[in-house]
Amino acid sequence: MKVLRLSKDCLEQTLAHLRGAYPEEGVGLWLGRAGRVERVLPLKNIHPTPWLRYRAEPQAVLRALQGAEAEGMELLAIYHSHPQGPAEPSSTDVAEAYWRVPYVIFDLKRGIYRAYRLPEGEEVGLELL
Repeated sequence: MKVLRLSKDCLEQTLAHLRGAYPEEGVGLWLGRAGRVERVLPLKNIHPTPWLRYRAEPQAVLRALQGAEAEGMELLAIYHSHPQGPAEPSSTDVAEAYWRVPYVIFDLKRGIYRAYRLPEGEEVGLELL
């Protein structure tokens, strides 16, 4: 996938979740079909130091993926915030990139968001519909 497509509504849902998690890092999933985000699924950050890192509860991720599959959707991206920026992967983001989907990083301080295929660091395009 070279481009992720999402509606303004999905972007606003994502931003509302991440702003609500501030000053902690927020995390969630983008689900959909054929590269188009159809559902934003906010998750709870259970990391012991959530203002520095994120970790989604594994059972919540599993339930989300099972539900998406039952509806004919797939995991398109994992999003999270860097409350103070930047919208670039940290060394921890790269080291802990287990999923073969884009990771979308939101710099809440500057209002910037970018997507990357990790651990390679290749940027993925984001198209707002």
